[in-house]
Amino acid sequence: MTEKKSTEIKLKKPVKKKEKAKEEEKVHSKSVKGMYYYVKQAWKKPEKKTLRERMIDWRASDVFTKVEKPLRIDRARGLGYKAKKGFVVIRVRIKRGGHKRQRPNKGRRSKRLHIRKNLKMNYKWISEQRVEKKFKNLVVLNSYLIGKDGQHYFYEVICVDPQMPEIKNDSTINWICKPENQKRTMRGLTSAAKKSRGLRNKHPTSKVRPSVRAGNRRTSRNEGVRKKHKL
Repeated sequence: MTEKKSTEIKLKKPVKKKEKAKEEEKVHSKSVKGMYYYVKQAWKKPEKKTLRERMIDWRASDVFTKVEKPLRIDRARGLGYKAKKGFVVIRVRIKRGGHKRQRPNKGRRSKRLHIRKNLKMNYKWISEQRVEKKFKNLVVLNSYLIGKDGQHYFYEVICVDPQMPEIKNDSTINWICKPENQKRTMRGLTSAAKKSRGLRNKHPTSKVRPSVRAGNRRTSRNEGVRKKHKL
């Protein structure tokens, strides 16, 4: 019996230390995740009580409030925010509803006194435009939603000051200092504006490029030409 045991022990191959270390590294690489992953998961189902308390304060504050640090740090970093001079985060409050225009309070002809709805623009694009109108020295980079209630939407808009030397010397963001990248929201060049304009649809037959109006103009022109040929 003793001889068999000794032979069994001799047949077992010793495991090398390097192989053990590699196996442990593989296990750790699969399980360990960064901070931003857990922040993102937490924002998928935020605590209702804390969010309600925050929105009570946001409703009492001004429409535009400058924020020291972004609330959703994972989203802000993903959209290009950096914790350096030249980057500004502004919280905006927007009323929910049918996007009705304000009626003019002075004399207009009847055609210009309308308050028709403007449903083509999404709320995010409207919030970016309002920030750019308010802060004329800043350029809007991007924005994200931080909360909504029965009356309002709340967004945080990431803005950049193109006159700051820290921005001009940064090769990753100094493209925004060029004159062709000014007033991006008014020209529909931000991510929310492109989505609202339908530019994410890249199908060759979709008539959204260069714009929806241009596509409609082209089709109407072609229809007129066809009618002439038929006559």
